[in-house]
Amino acid sequence: MKRWFAAGFGTAIVSRSLLRKALIFKFRRDVRALNSGNYRPLLNSYHHHAVLRFAEGDHRWAGVHAGRDQIEAFLQEFVDAGLQGAVTEAYFGGPLWRMTLLARFDDRALGPDGAVIYQNRTVLLVRTKWGRIVEQEDYYEDTARIGDFDRRLREIEAGRA
Repeated sequence: MKRWFAAGFGTAIVSRSLLRKALIFKFRRDVRALNSGNYRPLLNSYHHHAVLRFAEGDHRWAGVHAGRDQIEAFLQEFVDAGLQGAVTEAYFGGPLWRMTLLARFDDRALGPDGAVIYQNRTVLLVRTKWGRIVEQEDYYEDTARIGDFDRRLREIEAGRA
């Protein structure tokens, strides 16, 4: 009996570790696709009725984005702004049917001359049900940078017109 318990316990620990590695791999792969302009893999991770809460302020990304259509518009704005991000750390907890993810996400954007015009650090709090994101809230190191970046983007867009 003790051997069966030990074998089952060992299998559970190994399985959880492999699942964690697979989820981090997928998340990072989706972010690489996002960085290349393809937000679809990341969008497909969201439940149809998911809610994304983003930093309040005077910028194009502010507020609550409910449902995949609004989240898609948010991701399209992210791509259009030339933002690039990287998952530098990720932590998972909870059962498969109700997992929570905490991830550090560093993002930045370059101006037309190649100089960094925006840079920030974020913690993403993500809740899932059976692998689909149902709720996400982003916490930024400096929310004022987002508004400054949006104003800079508008200046650049006006200069192109």
